[in-house]
Amino acid sequence: MPRVCAGCNRNLPQTSYTPNQWSRGHGQSRCAGCVHGHHSDTPAAHQSDSGRYNMSHNGQFDHSALQNPFASGTFRWVAKGTYTSGGRQGEACVGKWFKTGAVFEEDYFSLDIKATNKALDIVNRFNQLNIVDKPVKINVPGVWTFRDGGLSGWAGRKCLCEPFIQNYQKFNSNSGWTDESGAWSRAMQALSHFSYHISGGNYVLCDLQGGIYQQEIVLSDPVILSQTREYGVTDLGPDGISSFFSQHSCNNFCRSNWTKPANPRQYFNPTQSTSMIARSVPTARSRPHHTRHYG
Repeated sequence: MPRVCAGCNRNLPQTSYTPNQWSRGHGQSRCAGCVHGHHSDTPAAHQSDSGRYNMSHNGQFDHSALQNPFASGTFRWVAKGTYTSGGRQGEACVGKWFKTGAVFEEDYFSLDIKATNKALDIVNRFNQLNIVDKPVKINVPGVWTFRDGGLSGWAGRKCLCEPFIQNYQKFNSNSGWTDESGAWSRAMQALSHFSYHISGGNYVLCDLQGGIYQQEIVLSDPVILSQTREYGVTDLGPDGISSFFSQHSCNNFCRSNWTKPANPRQYFNPTQSTSMIARSVPTARSRPHHTRHYG
């Protein structure tokens, strides 16, 4: 059960407290951030905007792109198109839509936007610490609706649309898989660790994937793991948080005063693909294999 810190008045899980502080009980426990005085890692109220936006309300997807999407997962297709208006006119975009039978489509759209907004808040804070020499950006998708445009059967269908990312690669997943083969990969593991620290142990930003550009790194489709499983089918809850830290080794981008769970365990098979679990199924510690995967 969470407990309100007597120092900063935040409602935090037990993993945010040292064993000594937790033993003091309600009204007297102080979280690790207050005990060690490292709330200085929390930036000031002014935050930079780390979003990468459509800057348009219109795009075009030709029939061949929709019939032959360049990426496919268990529930979703991804196709490449072109912006036809706005500040990105002529640039490439991607549309992401659900295959027939994906019953959670409407719910997933809203949760995707919610997770992106939480990711933006975390990345804004991370960028302010100047841990790496380029800003991290998050693609901010919009929920767009297909017009007819001569494409029979597509009118009225919804998709998530966002700017196209070059040189796409994956840095970690939501089940504990990590790639630490390069400096940017290690920086992304630090970003996931930082998200736990800055949220008082309530969230982990993970499933980090995107492209490295000359001036910035751009991420897409991030997952938020939460203590309350509030972010839908890719939010593996406390077991997901524990699984990430069971595989995480702090590197030169992590700070020694960042908090992490005590004695983390691996509850999910760490795979590069994104793990999904039905929202109606509790994230029971005895059922780690009841997960679904998509690429």
